[in-house]
Amino acid sequence: MNKSDKKRGKGAKTPAKTLKRLLVYTFSNNKLATAFVVLFVLLASVANVTAASRVSYIVTELIDKGVNADMTGTVYPNIIAMACIYFIGSVSSFSYNIIMMYISNRTLKKMRDEMFAKMQYLPLKFFDTHTHGDTMSIYTNDVDTMRQLLTQTIPQIISSAITLIAVFVFMVIYSVTLLLVVLVMLVAVLFATKIIGGKSAKYYIKHQKALGNLNGFVEEMTEGQKVIKVFCHEDKAREQFKKLNDSLNEAGEKANANAFVLGPVNNNLGYLQYVLVALVGVLMMAFVGEKGFLSIQCSIIEAGAANRTAVLAGMLVSFLMYSRQFNMPLMQVSQQLNAIVMALAGAERIFETVDTPPEDKGGDVTLTSGKEGWAWKKPLVGGGFEYIPVKGDIRFNNVVFGYTEDKVILKNITLYAKPGQKIAFVGSTGAGKTTITNLINRFYDIQSGEITYDGLDIKSIKKDDVRRSLGVVLQDTHLFTGTVMDNIRYGRLDATDEECIKAAKLANADFFISHLPKGYQTTLKGDGANLSQGQRQLLAIARAMVSNCPVLILDEATSSIDTRTEKLIEDGMDKLMEGRTVFVIAHRLSTVRNSKAIMVLEHGEIIERGDHEQLIAQKGKYYQLYTGAFELE
Repeated sequence: MNKSDKKRGKGAKTPAKTLKRLLVYTFSNNKLATAFVVLFVLLASVANVTAASRVSYIVTELIDKGVNADMTGTVYPNIIAMACIYFIGSVSSFSYNIIMMYISNRTLKKMRDEMFAKMQYLPLKFFDTHTHGDTMSIYTNDVDTMRQLLTQTIPQIISSAITLIAVFVFMVIYSVTLLLVVLVMLVAVLFATKIIGGKSAKYYIKHQKALGNLNGFVEEMTEGQKVIKVFCHEDKAREQFKKLNDSLNEAGEKANANAFVLGPVNNNLGYLQYVLVALVGVLMMAFVGEKGFLSIQCSIIEAGAANRTAVLAGMLVSFLMYSRQFNMPLMQVSQQLNAIVMALAGAERIFETVDTPPEDKGGDVTLTSGKEGWAWKKPLVGGGFEYIPVKGDIRFNNVVFGYTEDKVILKNITLYAKPGQKIAFVGSTGAGKTTITNLINRFYDIQSGEITYDGLDIKSIKKDDVRRSLGVVLQDTHLFTGTVMDNIRYGRLDATDEECIKAAKLANADFFISHLPKGYQTTLKGDGANLSQGQRQLLAIARAMVSNCPVLILDEATSSIDTRTEKLIEDGMDKLMEGRTVFVIAHRLSTVRNSKAIMVLEHGEIIERGDHEQLIAQKGKYYQLYTGAFELE
């Protein structure tokens, strides 16, 4: 289990802080809409509470006068008033829900935009420690949990808070004694919510974790279908999926079981409260009378304008309605607790992603291009700039590097590549060949030593500018959804169609491209799934060619190309390399024979160096590799 998986099994570490930040994040950019939400929530809550007060007058009139009740003077006006008040409440409720949906969509869109924008500037270390499935889960599961929080839970909490306050005031006005009965039952409701809701929240968090694991597994299996079928692992994959799906189902069942129990338990406690309030109210009417009630309506009794029992009965009916209204928000909020816990955990992960420090941009030296070619633009202490031509002179001086502090990968690496030279790295898997090119790209910074680029400390050059000066062909080719032309132009976005076609011809990719259904306008999907591995790699080479960079890095650039095709593009590659510094990593030693210098690495150290003839004459590791006396792997 990786670090992110462990975090996914827990709730938010600082829920109050996370909730505060989420509310500020949501409402600070929607101030006018928020004001209308508060207004409509206030109207809806007050309307529902106020309408119940009219019932006491209707009941009093009907009990007191019976068939002779003044319908037009008391009953009908109060019924009409109730209808109008409820109508205002319904319109207000509809309005704030629509506005909250608008606020929610805007907020989630902004979150996704910020997360994706931030991810473009995160260091590779972030992606090394976060699986693709876990990252995708943030965009999907965690964002969806906040959709419910913003559209339903937050408005519900605001409405419930206002309703509770208003109902509490009205119950105080009617009867403190009956209010005490309600508060006693409230303690029971809160206790049940804490016990049952706590268990439910724990399982909902496990459910989120299991869902993230399942999504990651499905993504991995989808990408690896060819491998699964080649090795006949369908049954094994199905078995693994079943285990993950069973874990998700088990967590979901336990979470929902507790959540569904909480509702009925609170409802039954509410019914019990209703019965107790009615019983105590009737006893108060019989033995205490108007002394048990504090409503202004009691003054009617003293004036003899109405039957004493009728007035108290009307007040009791209204109080019973208030007791239900008092319980309803509490039950609604308790049912939202799980959504709140999950949403805050999701929000915390989203904010952690947004708060992850971006990749350090590096120094203040930038790359420029003009009529005279590429140049480094170096600021001078006294003002102005010095322009240093980009030649491709790259040197390593006693470089020590490890991806973690406790594990050194490269040990005291010293090498140089003069402008126009082709430098090759060979060695066993894990010897440190790709790591060296990662340091040239400044994907990682070294622990000690120095790397210079045209005499400049590479740390003084902005990382974006270092990378713009490098054309890279990686062993793992990645093609994006778009046309073939778009994928070649990815190497230089301002390249013309003619330049892209020229690069494809140079890479010997033009032949197969011209046989595609729409040629260069053929749309590629699924990482170029409709192309062979060799064709995909040819497109990657064309993409590097169109970049027209002064330095090239070829990391197993021809590993998926057959020997005949490799021979066909050698001339084009030689033309591309002409005048450029080239770093080549290859397992096929035939591809590095013409290198100016060949570095043989073993366990992060350069154990041999020289050209092909010199290394063969030494009869060391390179000789063993070349003659087959020692397998490269």
